[in-house]
Amino acid sequence: MPLGQRVVLIGGGHNALIAAFYLAKGGFKPLVLERREIVGGGAITEEFYSGFRVSTLAHTVGPLRADIARDMQLFRFSCEILSPNPRVFAPTPEGRALFFYNDAAKTAAGIADFSQKDAKKYAEFAESLESISEVLTQLTAMTPPAIDKPSPEDFWNLFKTGRGVRRLGKAGIFNLFRWAPMAVADFVAEFFETELLRAVIAARGIFGNALGPWSAGSTAVLLLRAAADPHPVGSASFPRGGLGSLTRVLAESAKEAGAEIRTDAEVAQIRVKDGAVTGVVLKDGEEIAVEAVVSGVDPKRTFFQLIDPSQLDPVFATRIKNFRARGNVAKVNLALGGLPSFSALESNENAIRALSGRIHISPDIDYLERAFDDSKYGELSRAPYLDVTIPTILDPPLAPDGKHVLSAYVQFAPYKLREGNWVSRRRDLGLAVIKTLGAYAPNLSGLVEGVQVITPEDLEKNYGFTGGHIFHGDLALDQLFTMRPVLDWARYKTPIDGLFLCGSGTHPGNGLTGASGANAAREIIRELR
Repeated sequence: MPLGQRVVLIGGGHNALIAAFYLAKGGFKPLVLERREIVGGGAITEEFYSGFRVSTLAHTVGPLRADIARDMQLFRFSCEILSPNPRVFAPTPEGRALFFYNDAAKTAAGIADFSQKDAKKYAEFAESLESISEVLTQLTAMTPPAIDKPSPEDFWNLFKTGRGVRRLGKAGIFNLFRWAPMAVADFVAEFFETELLRAVIAARGIFGNALGPWSAGSTAVLLLRAAADPHPVGSASFPRGGLGSLTRVLAESAKEAGAEIRTDAEVAQIRVKDGAVTGVVLKDGEEIAVEAVVSGVDPKRTFFQLIDPSQLDPVFATRIKNFRARGNVAKVNLALGGLPSFSALESNENAIRALSGRIHISPDIDYLERAFDDSKYGELSRAPYLDVTIPTILDPPLAPDGKHVLSAYVQFAPYKLREGNWVSRRRDLGLAVIKTLGAYAPNLSGLVEGVQVITPEDLEKNYGFTGGHIFHGDLALDQLFTMRPVLDWARYKTPIDGLFLCGSGTHPGNGLTGASGANAAREIIRELR
């Protein structure tokens, strides 16, 4: 394909914007088509109640991969990243709490109030996670190798990764291969005895997935996330102005590089003839002839809603159909008349600072497992696991003076309910969050002025996540690396000539890091040239 030809990207999420930037830099003319009036996908900022703005869906940065930020020269654009310390505040209903700082020694000092043994183990755990993360970072930045006919580059990438594995030493190599298939509950129990500490760290292995802490392979998900941020509790940074500020500068950088971005431009169909892409048709009937299409939306939407299924190989179609993508996460945003008072912070002089990062609500492993158990049978968790932020502490303009926004991921909320539907159960979800938080912050319910409840059904209908899955498909051992989205097609290409994938349904798919978009662009440029 000669340089300068048009490539259409479907969807304006962060991965598509990053892919568009690299394609433009590679000499192509990328056109991003976004169905909504704003770009950003799951990383957007919107007003949800009069005067109150919030990161509607995702509320923390991945973090974005450093080389992507450098290539896109994001430092030239106005986007300040706020990094609270402590990163995570984890209270108990009894009024105790753990604080996770950037400094491991400071974190360990607080853990000592629960267990001297765990305090000593914490530094060891953090070091183990960091050393393994260096190897996994290499894996997330590479294209999964071809299974049948690995290329010389595949062998070279595997060789470099193998050298990194060898540097772990015999014990480290043994741990890596033993830990990955483990249930994350067993993994954290090898290091710690404090239930609250176990729950906070284990939560990284189940977040966003149909997994409980006793699910096999959930440790692999934790390790995948450690590749992006090796801190035991993960990232807690966010852009001033909300996540929409980040995707705004990604779009600005892509446009500056030569990409074109159109909003309110919903793609209704990808045209295919003789096994190759010929163009796209918009919902308003406009047809755009192209040489290649890059889909930033999820695999199921791409292959079953945008393409005539008769164009697909039956074996491939069956594999995509079996790709698990039933969401289990909801989002509740609260407009508050004041700052909630957490019982665990009543005697803490740094109470406001403690609330500026993420707030973890699940006191023990059994709590997490019970929340998951409800969802397995189509029930909303009676006592959900919550990942909460109050962004207005560090970013006051998101709400009127003296008022606050509370953003809560809610897990577990099954896409398909056994009884009723999400129209009738929406209010139940909001009340469950307020009730659950009320056990930790008794004055919360009296502060609520407005509630926005985003169900898995809303994630599908309003934001384009098929099945309501925020990662486009479960992050699980059988859906990672060479099997993401399916075996034989993990290299961002598809069986249809000229059609590529760049969204979270591809390797590594680990949230707002930009890795899927950057990796895909590298392979697309190579293929089209």
